Amino acid sequence: MSEHSLSRRAFLASTGLGALAGSGLARAAWAAPAAKVGAPAPAFSATATTGKPVSLADYGGKIVVLEWTNHECPYVRKHYESGNMQALQKEATGEGVIWLSIISSAPGEQGSVSAGQADELTRTRGAAPTAVLLDPTGVVGKMYGATNTPHMYVIDKAGVLQYAGAIDDRPTTRKSDVPGAQNYVRLALASVAAGQPVKTPITRAYGCTVKYA
Repeated sequence: MSEHSLSRRAFLASTGLGALAGSGLARAAWAAPAAKVGAPAPAFSATATTGKPVSLADYGGKIVVLEWTNHECPYVRKHYESGNMQALQKEATGEGVIWLSIISSAPGEQGSVSAGQADELTRTRGAAPTAVLLDPTGVVGKMYGATNTPHMYVIDKAGVLQYAGAIDDRPTTRKSDVPGAQNYVRLALASVAAGQPVKTPITRAYGCTVKYA
């Protein structure tokens, strides 16, 4: 095996993409996502659970949070079963932030739900997103380079992507780790609201891989 092959394998292992590398479709999923921190967030439109299309452009002049989610993922469950995600949603939307939860699981894959099932999850978990968007083809997820659930993004009022990555600095499934964690999203929102640079604009998302087709 060549040195190049070993280096590539080491890189894939270190980034958690090794399991995806064997598939041409998987490689395409991660090829050059359009979203880049510090640049305008890519425009998109997806169908909400209401059946109506929702576009990023609908929220011009607003701070927007994008949350990639999969209710069956233990990492997502950590943040919902502890109430952490709901608290952050309510805190943010209470300040006028738009919160879009996005489900990019392909039909038949873990986390795939109908609009009705998604609404039931929102109700039973006491979640408070502005809208839940269904992205079964993965177009929006791949555009943003979403790799994990949860994977979080913060877009400022000018439409510039200011944060991308993990929800916090405790990459575990333990609910007991939530209280002592540094919440990157909360910090990013505070900086963006104050018109200040985000101290840590990019982090490595942790969680289950997004279940693309």
